[in-house]
Amino acid sequence: MTSPRAIALEIVRREGGFVNDPDDPGGATNLGVTIHTMRRLGLDLDGDGDVDVADVRAITLEVAVDLYLDHYFQGARIHRLPEPIQATVFDMQVNAGNRAVKILQELINETGLLAAPLEVDGAIGPQTARATHQVHDAMGEFLVDAYGIARRNFHYRLADRRAASRKYARRRDGGKGGWIARAEEFIRLRYHLTAAQHAARIAAW
Repeated sequence: MTSPRAIALEIVRREGGFVNDPDDPGGATNLGVTIHTMRRLGLDLDGDGDVDVADVRAITLEVAVDLYLDHYFQGARIHRLPEPIQATVFDMQVNAGNRAVKILQELINETGLLAAPLEVDGAIGPQTARATHQVHDAMGEFLVDAYGIARRNFHYRLADRRAASRKYARRRDGGKGGWIARAEEFIRLRYHLTAAQHAARIAAW
């Protein structure tokens, strides 16, 4: 089993260093930690009485990993899910907040394996945890693949609606952007889109 800390370190690797992209609703970001998250948590790292871009620049690897574990793994109760799906949900939680769990809940409902559908509320309570274990017992690794595909589809749809976000789903050369490549890191190669399939998906952009 991969430890949550090891997963968090991998997420930091994917997120990269400091960026302040005006097209990113998250604002100034460093190692995947946004200025909005820092303000919500009161992380005044330079001790000057406010949380600003200087604090974002001051984030260290240790601060980022501890924040991920406290607020995105334990805080979101991802530890309650089956171990094989924890890494991809954790990664998406950092990337998209509680939309990560909503995607999981929607997917669980779409399987038709539950007696009653889950409430899609973005929270991992006892019912969501129990239902995910039930569906994972029935589907195994296919549930992890299906979640990664659902992540990929979510990002394509987001870019369909918001032109400014398309650069995160499509590289300048037309290839798969970071959002799409990141989702596919968690699914088996047989379910990756080919270059031609990706090009067809974004042709209307």
